[in-house]
Amino acid sequence: MKKYKVGIIGATGMVGQRFITLLDNHPWFDITLLAASSRSAGKTYAEALGSRWMMKTPLPAYVAEMTVYDAVEDAEKIAPQVDFVFCAVDMKKDEIKALEERYAKLECPVVSNNSANRYVDDIPMMIPEINSDHIAIIEEQKKRLGTTHGFIAVKPNCSIQSYVPALAPLKKFGIKKVLACTYQAISGAGKNFETWPEMVDNLIPYIGGEEEKSEKEPLKIWGHIEDGKIVNADDIEITTQCLRVPVSDGHMAAVFVTFENKPEIDEIKKLWKEYKGEPQTLELPSAPKQFLNYFEEDNYPQTKLHRDLEGGMAVSIGRIRPDTQYDYKFVCLSHNTLRGAAGGAVLTAELLAAKGCFDR
Repeated sequence: MKKYKVGIIGATGMVGQRFITLLDNHPWFDITLLAASSRSAGKTYAEALGSRWMMKTPLPAYVAEMTVYDAVEDAEKIAPQVDFVFCAVDMKKDEIKALEERYAKLECPVVSNNSANRYVDDIPMMIPEINSDHIAIIEEQKKRLGTTHGFIAVKPNCSIQSYVPALAPLKKFGIKKVLACTYQAISGAGKNFETWPEMVDNLIPYIGGEEEKSEKEPLKIWGHIEDGKIVNADDIEITTQCLRVPVSDGHMAAVFVTFENKPEIDEIKKLWKEYKGEPQTLELPSAPKQFLNYFEEDNYPQTKLHRDLEGGMAVSIGRIRPDTQYDYKFVCLSHNTLRGAAGGAVLTAELLAAKGCFDR
């Protein structure tokens, strides 16, 4: 695989920092450019960041010395210098949508961590193990944008990546209803306990916009391409409740599901164990070897013990049992800033690279 030159747009935020740690020494991708807000532009990354490095690993020295571009004003300068960009900016949604489309029209592919373009019907929203076939819609998107190379691909909301992967192999049984209650880490808000001391010994039963995303986004992931657009699945009902809990990293979900054709529990466990997607088949660098991991212990999975499974890219499942109102209930766990955010975007980019989508 050739080496691709990569830019990180929104490099100073928590997700931007996570991109840096994941791309340092990546076998396919080289960080060659960083961009952020006008406040950071013209400074070295270390100067722009100050004391705000939130990662557990040290800031790579070569990244610290890079001069930061202005993500908005310097777009025309940035686009020709890279093969594609990761986008994780903190702006208003309409501004993000316009910015990502601007880069795409500058013939610079965008792999986005943001939600602004998730519902555009010719933009693939990827969990690579589940809906890799949606890459095909990119050609239709290019026609709309008038580009030959530039396009946008997005990753979905971090919380749904705890439970949608567990449900994906079970769709063959006709999933009818899903109730998912998510218990979400504070890093999902871009914060830690030092910057958000109010979360210590606390739980907040509201995360703005999260329940709407959690109910809507799986339907696009499970949708199909028809007449040049992604058509959402319409045969599954999903309701969610999303809570912020005093955990640093890791989103847990309590899931309840009803089927048209109810499977046996052993059958479900076997499907989870055997499930693979294109990332596993292609042996992509960031792909977990075992995507779905079921634990038989009654008190597993646990956030602290299992969020980093396979570099934080695997999904952990446990406690499947019959329910009195639904067919079954179980719990799921994923690392929200790895599988759910930057790591999921990197895996998406690896799949796009393997498919030749960044090649000119």
